[in-house]
Amino acid sequence: MNADKAIQNTVSSLTNPAPSLSLVVILSLGTFIVFFQGFMVAPILPQLSSLFGVSVRHVSFIEPAYLLSYGFSTLIYAPLSDKYGRFPVIIFSISGFILMTACTGFAGTINQMMVLRLLTGLIAGGVAPTTIGWIGDSFPYQKRGHALGVFFGFMAGGTAFGSSSGALLTAFLGWQMLFWIVAVMGLLILAILLINYKKFGQQKSGNPFGFKNTIIAYKDIIVLPRGWRTYMFVLFNSMFHSGVFAWAGYFFFKNYHLSEKGVGLALLGYGIPGLLLGPFLGKLADKYGRNRIIPIGICVGAFSAFLFGMNLSLFFSGILVATLSLGFDMTHPLFAAIITTLSKQKGVAVGLFAFVMFMGYGLGSLVFSLIINIGLNESFKLFGFIAIIGAVVSAFTFKNVK
Repeated sequence: MNADKAIQNTVSSLTNPAPSLSLVVILSLGTFIVFFQGFMVAPILPQLSSLFGVSVRHVSFIEPAYLLSYGFSTLIYAPLSDKYGRFPVIIFSISGFILMTACTGFAGTINQMMVLRLLTGLIAGGVAPTTIGWIGDSFPYQKRGHALGVFFGFMAGGTAFGSSSGALLTAFLGWQMLFWIVAVMGLLILAILLINYKKFGQQKSGNPFGFKNTIIAYKDIIVLPRGWRTYMFVLFNSMFHSGVFAWAGYFFFKNYHLSEKGVGLALLGYGIPGLLLGPFLGKLADKYGRNRIIPIGICVGAFSAFLFGMNLSLFFSGILVATLSLGFDMTHPLFAAIITTLSKQKGVAVGLFAFVMFMGYGLGSLVFSLIINIGLNESFKLFGFIAIIGAVVSAFTFKNVK
């Protein structure tokens, strides 16, 4: 297997120009806009509840509708990218994403919005996992953490700016204009991708695509002890972060009586650690080992959520938004780097990673919606306490992982 990897890396280096981080940035723009749209509705749940005449809890289900459908679709797009190439899949998904996002701006009821968000997730599912697959193809494991740090920095940035800008733009322009602006941003990103398409090459494994072959490939990864353990933590970590962040906007609205603009500003700190520290954290993991950074990252997120539940001052809660983001940046990119080593079919391994991650995103926000009756602050504390237990378990699970 090591010989096969060496041959594959040699062939790749001879047939493709050495990738630069600028190409990672360009590809990551697609993930940025997908996550921007994915989380921009979270802080405007109270406003949508009032406009559509339904409860906040009812409106909150538009988040898992998008995230769960996105997760399911990654199981199809990832192996397709192995066979036909990463770039065509990304372009198809971005194009469909733009169309469905524009259509969502015309939704007349909350149920129509749920359906459109579900369809958007199904079409957009080829963007993030395929980009990770391209990074896995292009960068050796010893340098992969740095590139993935850049990618996940854009992912965190999309989440943060989507949440903050969503609240700010809705306050001034209305929620419909918010979706149309995102569609225009998507068009600009699509143009940038098409202009630079020759630089990305056409990495593909040529493996036959079919239901049976795909299931076998997924099974081969899951049966690996290192595989299923990592995917379990991807699911756990995704559920934790999605549940907490999906309700963070409502937390600031309810506890501090902030307007949409105020909520947007409060959530702005979520993407700052990823954008500023993502590459540095990736290098740190490459140098000192993922086994050391992952447990610390889970702890940082856990204490952030638990302290949210303490209902401290507005200023301190705003700081906790940034530390919650830091916890994500210290864990998820590292999981992705581990995943890319589980199979020669990186598209399949990454597709399963994206599926598990988005299932976690959807289930996390769904679980939080279901337990919210125990109290908002109590729900944050419960999520934080469970994450602390997860951090302890992760120290033993990844002790031999570098």
